Amino acid sequence: MINQVTLVGRLTKDPELRVTTEGNSVVNIILAVNRNYRNQKGEIDADFVQCTIWRKNAENLSLYCKKGTLIGLMGRIQTRTYESEDGRKYVTEVIAESVRFLEGKRNQVANVEKEVLQT
Repeated sequence: MINQVTLVGRLTKDPELRVTTEGNSVVNIILAVNRNYRNQKGEIDADFVQCTIWRKNAENLSLYCKKGTLIGLMGRIQTRTYESEDGRKYVTEVIAESVRFLEGKRNQVANVEKEVLQT
């Protein structure tokens, strides 16, 4: 069986590093991945994919990346369920096994400056 996913996209918010009770670092992100075609309005749609990054990859992501940073990751799809007040919830996410930063610091600074100018 093959369960392998490769994604390239931008972080939708700043990563927040957490540490589990077992001492493992983890970051949960949503990655905006552009589709390869334009919609009827001529715009490029995106899919928003939940991803979980563990250990050193999580630590590096939280140190060097922020909202809007372009990253690539390889991993596997995993599904899980949990109980909440509203009943059983189902989650499908990508568990990252490797992460690559696809922008240099210069591009990250330019993106931040552009964001500041737009607000």
